[in-house]
Amino acid sequence: MTDPHVAMFPGSFDPPTLGHINIIERSLRLYDKLYVVVADNIAKKCLFTADERVDVLKDIFHDSRNIEIVAYNGLMVNFAKENNVGVMIRGVRAVGDFGYEFELAMTNKQMMNDLEVLFMPTDPNYFMLRSSQIKEMAAFGADVSSLVPRQVVELLRKKTDLK
Repeated sequence: MTDPHVAMFPGSFDPPTLGHINIIERSLRLYDKLYVVVADNIAKKCLFTADERVDVLKDIFHDSRNIEIVAYNGLMVNFAKENNVGVMIRGVRAVGDFGYEFELAMTNKQMMNDLEVLFMPTDPNYFMLRSSQIKEMAAFGADVSSLVPRQVVELLRKKTDLK
């Protein structure tokens, strides 16, 4: 049995952007408990380890009481089943995102019928934010401080050898 008051927001968060933070903050107001689940089994090569991504998110949300940030290596529906999660939150920026997310939601629904999927549109301020673009910009020395939390700026500097 799932709990409709418990939600999860899964993603790679490589790195966490202000768009991710916005979705998390909005979700925290809607649910009694929110799991932020850092995917540790994704096919793409990540700049940050799962532990680094979990640690930076924990630092950002250290004052929040109804959040748990974890890394998970497996299918997100399995995490939902193991933790009685009733709602999976997916952020969408544009129509292209929605198409992909809708197909993924239908697949998840086949595996776990009682898991609801909430598509949360991005705040207009973060419409163009993509983690891949931020990593590329940082690698070339661009100032990304208006796109990511300060903790992420520090990590990007270390990873891209910028001073």
